[in-house]
Amino acid sequence: MRNAGFIAQPMAAAVAVAVGGCLCFAAAPPEREIPPAFGPYVNLTAADFAEARSFTRADRLVGTYYFYWYCVRTKEHIVNPDGSDALTDHPASMEDFSYRSVRWHQKELSDMMDAGIDFVLPVFWGAPSEQATNAGLHWSYAGLPPLVQAREALLRQGKNPPRIGLFYDTSTLRHNRWGQHLDLTTDYGKRWFYATIRDFFSMIPPKHWAMLDGRPIVLLYSAAFAKNHDQSVIDYTREQFKKDFGGRVPWIGAEVSWRLQADAKVAWGGALGLRNPGIASLGPGYDHSAVPGRAPLVVPRAGGRFYETNWIKFLRRPSKLVMVETWNEFHEGTDVCESKEYGRQYIELTRKYATLFKQGWMPPWPPGRFTRASAVSVVLGPADQADGLWRIDNEDGAPVPARAGERDCRLLRTGARGHGYVYFGLDDSFKRAGAMNLKLEVEYFDSAAGALGVEFDGSDSAAPFGGAYTRSPETVKLTGSKTWKTAVFTLPGARLLNSQNRGADLRLVVQAPEIYVRRIVLRRN
Repeated sequence: MRNAGFIAQPMAAAVAVAVGGCLCFAAAPPEREIPPAFGPYVNLTAADFAEARSFTRADRLVGTYYFYWYCVRTKEHIVNPDGSDALTDHPASMEDFSYRSVRWHQKELSDMMDAGIDFVLPVFWGAPSEQATNAGLHWSYAGLPPLVQAREALLRQGKNPPRIGLFYDTSTLRHNRWGQHLDLTTDYGKRWFYATIRDFFSMIPPKHWAMLDGRPIVLLYSAAFAKNHDQSVIDYTREQFKKDFGGRVPWIGAEVSWRLQADAKVAWGGALGLRNPGIASLGPGYDHSAVPGRAPLVVPRAGGRFYETNWIKFLRRPSKLVMVETWNEFHEGTDVCESKEYGRQYIELTRKYATLFKQGWMPPWPPGRFTRASAVSVVLGPADQADGLWRIDNEDGAPVPARAGERDCRLLRTGARGHGYVYFGLDDSFKRAGAMNLKLEVEYFDSAAGALGVEFDGSDSAAPFGGAYTRSPETVKLTGSKTWKTAVFTLPGARLLNSQNRGADLRLVVQAPEIYVRRIVLRRN
């Protein structure tokens, strides 16, 4: 998953030229004047949209993230400064492998058509500081005209290539040539944020825009790179865009880290497993082995099974939009495009499931050992005894083997946070299409005062991640009685589609210094 350390080494070297290899400053640099729009397509009128086409909210759409920062001539994002290979996976051919090549863009767009992709979001690292041709991130600007030319050529051939929207890589709110760390609650911060979106669309003729109900699609990466933000930055962007682009208002999907109201929410990290807070994300796996300085993180592709499994999970509870993460991020091994390692396997798989998605197909639940079972359970201890239900460790919840009241169990200590979780997964053969009403029994040792609740993958659309963390109506008071007890929770409308962290179906919510847990039973109600 991308983070502040995401900048691949070739880019880091380019930035280092501008800022001495360090993006830290003893004092904030002065605010420079924000330049006018980079491209010619501004101050638009209705006539400029005569050839434009739009998707509607009723359409089922498949999009993808397009990393176009590679250049075989300059070795940008291909070779590390020490001469080592910067890529985990590799394109099928290095010929014309460059953001400056119309031929390369045209080939990728054609392959996206074969994969059933409806719209493409170039990953844009542009910013007011990067307009200059000697800026380290100027490739973001230089690569767009060839992409437009490629799409235009396909249209002239009578084809229907993916339409172009924007993925705003908000890393540039912190990592940019001018050394700015943007506060999006200030006037300067809002103008910078908007100028990045403006610059992108000023370079794309409206006939090529990906629009939803007549509104150009913009997805935002993480809010973590902004010094501060609030709703005003979105409101400002909408108003300014309307003035510059013929009355159009952008359709903005914000990553879940943004604390504001957008048109939809999206979660980065789908390559690690399906995420669906409104706009779904899924991918083939993950491996950033070639990226220097990162701790190992590999999610195996399992010969395509991982990708197919996540598509199946998505199809059981689909949203209208799904993003394939990613088309061609070779550094992190999340590519589904044609590659040296996998050929066209993932293009074909994407086409298969994109077609099923648009047809409205819903996968049947697999028969198995627990299809007719009335309950599943797990007994926690030094070696858990799983019977259709199993514990899943996550960063915010990994209970350790323990003993309390003369019984083996597991102990969760919440530390300074004062809260934590215990996650569980469920055998698919116990699940049924549609919503289920279930009952969860939790045997616990009441060692400290606090509260115990349950969040499950349910039907409450107002709950986080589209219902993935629906709260059980019951909350149990913990008193510190030093006795074993059993708490009972109802799970109305449970869907259990592995939508929680690490693919879990439900989790215990612990608001106490510690809790000992022994036996969990999930029953049909």
